[in-house]
Amino acid sequence: MTMANTIIQGILLGGLYALYAAGLSLIFGVMRLVNLAHGDFIVMGAFILLALSTSIGLPLPFALLIAMPFMFAFGWGLQRVILNRTLKGDLLVPLLVTFGLQIIVQNGLLQIFSADSRKLSLGAFETQSVSLGGGITIGVMPLVTFGVAIFVISMLSFIFYNTALGRKLRATSDSTTFVQIMGVNPHKVFAVAMGIAFVVIAIAAFFMGVRSNFDPSVGPARLLYAFEAVVIGGLGSLWGTLAGGIILGVAQTVGGAINPEWQVLSGHIVFLIIILVRPRGLFPKQ
Repeated sequence: MTMANTIIQGILLGGLYALYAAGLSLIFGVMRLVNLAHGDFIVMGAFILLALSTSIGLPLPFALLIAMPFMFAFGWGLQRVILNRTLKGDLLVPLLVTFGLQIIVQNGLLQIFSADSRKLSLGAFETQSVSLGGGITIGVMPLVTFGVAIFVISMLSFIFYNTALGRKLRATSDSTTFVQIMGVNPHKVFAVAMGIAFVVIAIAAFFMGVRSNFDPSVGPARLLYAFEAVVIGGLGSLWGTLAGGIILGVAQTVGGAINPEWQVLSGHIVFLIIILVRPRGLFPKQ
């Protein structure tokens, strides 16, 4: 039962990685943009939640509700003012710009919050667990995280494939020229997509901050987990992102069970094996 418990914990950990990766997958699927500052924006979201909960005294769930529209507006403005100017067909320009944003966010958080490690607290809820019998016990918080990951990806899929906005997102992803002929401004569509991605970032920040310590320097590690989950699942595939997160999480927990020093390394090894066998990922967007 020990290995079964390890695999279950890995599946639940994959839900957190899927939350990290969902916004990254959405943005790549719509505008072919790899946001190198994605992990640092997750950390920024966690610090915003920390500030709202400590300075104003708001409970964390209410702080998240306030932060989500703020993050949408921030992502929308970032895309409209800065990132839209970089989408000219050259992949190097947006990479360099988002790399610069990564440095700005890291140093800004360092100046404002210092290098001290912080954590978001939900009190006793964090330590509650459910016994499944046979020696298998799962934490309530990881279970909630996994459920929220499924809900978020379901909502993104619904928006993308069953709404008028989703039709604009898919059409703009296929051809910015054709949608302009139809009277759609692709820059506005991209801005809305980035705003939605930042709402997902806020949710990911909430669960990251509750489940682990964070400081201004941990953003690149979150970006790496998100990127690996996206690539394993298939670039632009939302449900593939969940599958990629689960595979990465299981690989890490199984590797950690064999040898604690192998936990992170085992995830990277599985990632490399998969891209060697399936360079486009397991479920690439057609």
